[in-house]
Amino acid sequence: METMKQNKRAWDNKVENGSVYTKAVSKEIIEKSKLGEWQITVTTERFVPRNWFPGSIEGLKVLCLASGGGQQGPILAAAGAEVTVFDLSIKQLEQDVMVAKRDGLKLRTIQGDMSDLHVLEDETFDLIVHPVSNVFVEDVRPVWKEAARVLKDKGVMIAGFTNPLLFIFDDEEERKGQLSVNHSIPFSTIGGLSEEEIVEYLKSNETIEFGHTLEDQIQGQIDAGFMIAGFYEDDFGGNRILDKYIKTFVATRAIKEKVE
Repeated sequence: METMKQNKRAWDNKVENGSVYTKAVSKEIIEKSKLGEWQITVTTERFVPRNWFPGSIEGLKVLCLASGGGQQGPILAAAGAEVTVFDLSIKQLEQDVMVAKRDGLKLRTIQGDMSDLHVLEDETFDLIVHPVSNVFVEDVRPVWKEAARVLKDKGVMIAGFTNPLLFIFDDEEERKGQLSVNHSIPFSTIGGLSEEEIVEYLKSNETIEFGHTLEDQIQGQIDAGFMIAGFYEDDFGGNRILDKYIKTFVATRAIKEKVE
């Protein structure tokens, strides 16, 4: 619960400070989306291939999971989908509501924890869009299980997540251009801190982040009932030194396979 409270507060603060992941899309992008010229990201730089989506998303029931901020949800709603945006941060959800009101869109917003979708019924959605966000939960497997539960049979989940390699390096040193291996995977922002340091960290407006194993990220989807049907990698962006050596974000397209 402390993690969830901290991350909710931190993301509300990011909205107030205008973080790039909280900036709603423009009216121009929405107008293009209404004409069928739409594209979204679930990582940092690369757009999701259009062939990962059905030929038409008109009337498709879409869950944008941990995806507030006025970005993916409004674009897909403008393209004709029936969109629900689920996010921990109320202020992030307010960005979606703002775009919907501004551009005459219909979408639903729900505030909650991505690991617990009990407010959503089984087999409700045709598509789940899950941008890089499970970095903010300690255990990613419940996220995959809940996603599978609320998806219809043969429903698709498009998810972005972090290559755990990113977390083995000291973040401050990496930003200075130096690669210093200081951490192991699984990783937690507060994992190596003393009780006193954790108390001080919780007073900040910083998120608590977790580096999950690739087994939990990929095999975790398979164990939840998904077949991985698409995969690509993406750069961190922003001139980070790691981009010279390896791509640090991953996107998967997974299809729910109903177990008889």
